[in-house]
Amino acid sequence: MISTAVRTCFPVAAKVLADKAEEINKLNVFPVPDGDTGTNMSLTLNTVVKEVEALPRDASMEEIAKAITHGSLMGARGNSGVITSQILRGIAEGLCDAKGETATTSDIAHALRRGVKVAFKAVRKPVEGTILTVLKDVSAKADSCELKRMSPDETLDAIVVEAYESVARTPELLPVLKENGVVDSGAFGLATFIEGFVNALKGKEGQVSDFKTTVESTDDAKSHVSDVVDIELNDDWEGSQYRYCTEFLFKADSPDFDEEGTLKFLSSMGDCELLVGTNPDYKIHVHSNRPDQVLGHMLELGQIFKVFIHNMDLEAHERTEKIAADKKAAAKPERKELGFVAVAAGSGEADILKSLGVDVVVFGGQTMNPSTADILAAIEEVNAKNVIVLPDNGNIRMAAEAAANACDTAKVTVVPTKTVLQAFAAMFAVDTGLSAEENAEEMTDAIAAIRDGEVTTAVRDSAAADGTPIHANDVMGIEGGEIVVVGKDVQDVCVRLINKMQEDEEGDTLTILAGKDMSDEDFEKLISAIEEAQPDLEIDSHRGEQPLYPVVFSIE
Repeated sequence: MISTAVRTCFPVAAKVLADKAEEINKLNVFPVPDGDTGTNMSLTLNTVVKEVEALPRDASMEEIAKAITHGSLMGARGNSGVITSQILRGIAEGLCDAKGETATTSDIAHALRRGVKVAFKAVRKPVEGTILTVLKDVSAKADSCELKRMSPDETLDAIVVEAYESVARTPELLPVLKENGVVDSGAFGLATFIEGFVNALKGKEGQVSDFKTTVESTDDAKSHVSDVVDIELNDDWEGSQYRYCTEFLFKADSPDFDEEGTLKFLSSMGDCELLVGTNPDYKIHVHSNRPDQVLGHMLELGQIFKVFIHNMDLEAHERTEKIAADKKAAAKPERKELGFVAVAAGSGEADILKSLGVDVVVFGGQTMNPSTADILAAIEEVNAKNVIVLPDNGNIRMAAEAAANACDTAKVTVVPTKTVLQAFAAMFAVDTGLSAEENAEEMTDAIAAIRDGEVTTAVRDSAAADGTPIHANDVMGIEGGEIVVVGKDVQDVCVRLINKMQEDEEGDTLTILAGKDMSDEDFEKLISAIEEAQPDLEIDSHRGEQPLYPVVFSIE
């Protein structure tokens, strides 16, 4: 039955349009920003869905048509929503005239003609290249199908194709669209709804064609305008005449309410004026600089409610900023040949890694190891064909290798650094003229040439490598994973550890990082003490801001 088909397919088509609402919003450039077309059309359709779903299961087409008319009128938002409400009203009224259980091609053509008549009557100054153009074109296509005695299924398919081809022609009819390189937003919204409805009717619920595929069949111009991926920014509101989009529901006090006189008043207050409905219930829409005067006048003629006043100036700039942000986020640079990911425990460490060429730093370390997912996300963020990962901690290596194996967007190699200082040495060895494999080998050799030292505080009783007892809160000096110095003072333990490492194997350069718990003053005192103890050692000091370890260093 026709009523069953409408009740079943309408909510599906409404959801299809809602899913594309944001895409439709971004196309809105005609003739001045008037809210968001996709959002307004979706809100209008959703109100209809609620009213239709509230009907009894055996509701007739006439009852459904009344629900569509009332729901779309009550829920209509913006210029596009009001016009959509009239299109729906006309088509629903036309379907009520069908005599059979299912719609024939003649019924479809009749319903669309009725939609054209009602919608064009509501708009005092129809503009070509808009939603009304698509409605008129699909109606003409249905008339043609009726003359050719095409089946209802063939007619519906032809209507969908014609809807998108009509959308593709809108830039040729409306200069502002062509200037911005887009199709009309309302036109695209209507075509989307039509296809959503037809697909639901044919058992392809929720499906919608790619717009470009649908319209690239006839000429280069259509192919060009169908590619709406790159939305141009439209921020030329200055100079537009009216600022406020004013819309509200109105209930007339008199059965002799003067519709034509009211339209003349609205046109004197601004443009894009619409007065739709039947006495006593109306929807009013107008662009004006004095919404207060519009509302004041209408209050003398009846009651007003559900008033919406939009500042289109502000909306225009907000939409432009959002589109700019979206374009920036979507602009992804070309994949480079080689990139680097490293793990850091402190902000200072991260800054140094980035200065050495690391693309993405993952924060982690002792007691806060990053997950495989964290490292995989960092690898993908690098956007490189080859990525080298520096885990900088023995406990993180397995997660790094798991991420490397899970990555299918790049070739990933893990250089097994156990400390961030090894990562520094590895990055110094990078040669961009070499392949990823060659660089990984050079970096692995580089980390073998340095010796690491760490100073931290014991959290429980234990023993050093030589059997020296360790008590909780003792300061420990660690070399190569072994506790070799124990004491009560960070400076004392650090100097003794450096002295021991120098005695074992003399190095030339000391790279040392202060943790977040070491003050600048204490760090300066420590450097002075090291200089006094090792006058021939070149010292490169930085703030690493790593937790738990007040000092980490390397000697090479």
